[in-house]
Amino acid sequence: MLTFHTADTQLRHPRSELHGGQLVTPFECPERVEIILARIRAAALGEVRDPERRGLAGVLEIHDAAYVEFLENLWDNWQAEGHGGEPIPSIWPARTLRGDRIPDNLEGRLGYYALAAETSVCAGTFRAALASKDIALAATDQVLAHGGGAFGLCRPPGHHAARDQFGGYCFFNNAAIAAQHARDHGVARVAILDVDFHHGNGTQEIFYTRDDVLFASIHGDPALEFPYYLGYADETGSGRGAGFTLNYPLPPGTGYPRWRQALEDALARIQTFGAELLIVSLGVDTFAQDPISSFTLESDDFSDYGGLLKRTGLPTVFLLEGGYAVEEIGVNVVNVLSGFDAG
Repeated sequence: MLTFHTADTQLRHPRSELHGGQLVTPFECPERVEIILARIRAAALGEVRDPERRGLAGVLEIHDAAYVEFLENLWDNWQAEGHGGEPIPSIWPARTLRGDRIPDNLEGRLGYYALAAETSVCAGTFRAALASKDIALAATDQVLAHGGGAFGLCRPPGHHAARDQFGGYCFFNNAAIAAQHARDHGVARVAILDVDFHHGNGTQEIFYTRDDVLFASIHGDPALEFPYYLGYADETGSGRGAGFTLNYPLPPGTGYPRWRQALEDALARIQTFGAELLIVSLGVDTFAQDPISSFTLESDDFSDYGGLLKRTGLPTVFLLEGGYAVEEIGVNVVNVLSGFDAG
């Protein structure tokens, strides 16, 4: 299987994350992709190829132009105003405040465009987000041209990024951009399957009223887990999109048998939908030893569900989402991809 990746993803190297009331070294770090790349090479999974650089291609089809401009200039504006440290939002247009006005003040705009406070911004964030998006487009083009599967080793991840909000380590929604790209190139129906431990709130928001892209997510119960405010089972789409969003919230401690049942149901729904392309938001933070998650999948389980994905018979694009810097992240990602190849 071809993997697409570029060292430009390493340009994002923030120093701070708000976690448990403290500023800590971010869990989403450059070492994640280094571990995965090492495992890809050790397992002889296949060639690792650089994506074409495409600028803003694909971004403005999904994301608000003012939001994109804000992200592009945030670091330079932050520095120009004399702030120390990294931009971290501190106020939001919460329930008792107006959400229809964008402040002129930089910190006010930072809160307007952020959905959470854990994700800081550093000098290389925008360029890394563009590179991650380019990886997703390259993997999608490979699958559109040749079928089978391809892996986009994306960083930063994307599934928490909404049309005009960043957070959860995500800035551009790689899976949504890939899905729209496929639609624009003649694919009538696209399914996005999110297997990350955390709900793909951004992807859901982007496609919630559409009937041409089915979104299915298997994740930790949002009553207990980030992002908390989206991902409940009764969220099924609205308007033309009614019935085209599927959420499978599961409790802490969920092991593979129960998780696999949810996957099998989601895959059956994807087949009924008539999907012509499957995009997998591949988070491997469902692993039992992941530091910020609470499911209990083991490494062999990732191989098994890779085979299940292959049995759909659908051309499949895999895009990296979560899974944090435990040594097994490389094993688990490659197990899914190898399981797919062998399925």
